Amino acid sequence: MHLDHDPAAPAAPPIGFDDFLKVDIRVGTVIAAEVYEGARKPSYKLRIDFGPGIGEKKSVGQVAALYAPEDLVGRQVAAVVNFPVRQIGKALSEVLTLGFADAQGRVTLFSPDARVPNGSRLF
Repeated sequence: MHLDHDPAAPAAPPIGFDDFLKVDIRVGTVIAAEVYEGARKPSYKLRIDFGPGIGEKKSVGQVAALYAPEDLVGRQVAAVVNFPVRQIGKALSEVLTLGFADAQGRVTLFSPDARVPNGSRLF
């Protein structure tokens, strides 16, 4: 799924600002996190509250290397909320939770420095 984790990789080809605006990235609060049994890579099933405009959505994230499920509940995360639903094994992922790879390739979640209202859009 990930194209290139190498921090020294060149930038992707340019896109127009209108293309950027099509990607709807919102903040939500994790309200439940559980181990995704049977996943090929250690993963969690997350439920994230994006506020009244979007509601609660499910996501599957490969974040088990750095986070325990109980540490995720209450944490705000960023996610793309307008991709099509994706089947990941036997689970459905309704949003793409965003993160960056650390030096060992483990996913570090992308989140705001301070609490913001659920559903806030990245700009």
